[in-house]
Amino acid sequence: MLDQSSRRSGPDPLTEMLRGLRLEGVDYARYEMTTPWCLLFPAQPAARLHFMAEQGCWLRTPEGEWVRLEQGDAVLMPRGVEHALASEPGLSAKPTGHCAFQHCCGEIAEARGGGAGEGSGEATLFFSASLCFNVDAQHPMLRMMPELMWVHEMAVHEPAIPALLGTMACELTLDRVGAGGILTRLADVVAAALIRCWVERGCGSATGWVAAARDPDIGRVLAAIHLNPSEDWTVDALAKVMHASRSAFAERFASVVGETPARYVLQVQMHQARQWLERDRMRISAVARRLGYDSEASFSRAFKRVIGKPPSHFRNAEPPVRATRPVDASPAGSASGRLADQAPPRLRQDDDEHPPAID
Repeated sequence: MLDQSSRRSGPDPLTEMLRGLRLEGVDYARYEMTTPWCLLFPAQPAARLHFMAEQGCWLRTPEGEWVRLEQGDAVLMPRGVEHALASEPGLSAKPTGHCAFQHCCGEIAEARGGGAGEGSGEATLFFSASLCFNVDAQHPMLRMMPELMWVHEMAVHEPAIPALLGTMACELTLDRVGAGGILTRLADVVAAALIRCWVERGCGSATGWVAAARDPDIGRVLAAIHLNPSEDWTVDALAKVMHASRSAFAERFASVVGETPARYVLQVQMHQARQWLERDRMRISAVARRLGYDSEASFSRAFKRVIGKPPSHFRNAEPPVRATRPVDASPAGSASGRLADQAPPRLRQDDDEHPPAID
């Protein structure tokens, strides 16, 4: 979706990194609320999308500011931050769990609620979807996205979005056969279009990792690491990707990215390992071998230092809920994360179980 090769000599490195990112629907609901009402949507790992089909409402942002959502507006929270929707500012919010949900159509549940009862006040109809990315929540791309993505800010640059929202409005109000399945896929496509527009418009004012990814030299290196996290990434191998000497590459990488190549590779590998364990249900020993570790114990130590919990925590946990038809958002490969003090197996200096370290 984000391949811009037709407009330039080659794909942008950031586009290459985002090519594998997919959105997977988790849960969908249609809300019909009568005034006065106020719903609290707690923080969650999945992204959240709201679309106002009839009437509008007020959104309380994570900073506590109240902003107006008009009919036809939509907003995406890529990291699922806590927020509230209300018929007017300042109302006391009740968690969405207090709503009485019932089967509506297809995969969608319906909630009704509000003031003194059905029909007691002006009704607001909106659609809410939780969308799960197929990469770790600590992927730099997700961390660099704004807390809120507004449709009205991006519709000018993404002409398909208003048409998609118009179709969603029809499906929400008409209750036609198959509306549930159509709405779930439209929500995925709208979220994907918003992310694509954000990337193509230069990622807003994002700095840090996004700026590094757009660097012509470092961007190629980051793209190579994210697209092939289990590769034998030595400093020499990464320097060749940048077409630079070993010392020049290491110095440039550290100055632009803010950490050594060894630490960055380790972060990418461990967050990818988490996906293999939690999503793909791979054995810990198989993940360790895939990443080049000589023992499961050494892999487990490295994993815990980066992720904060041992591999068994994710391998034994219930797998995340996944949709039957993930939609390609074309954005990113593997996840990266927080800084760590330990290098990956091929770049380490403190473990005799691994090959000789490379400075």
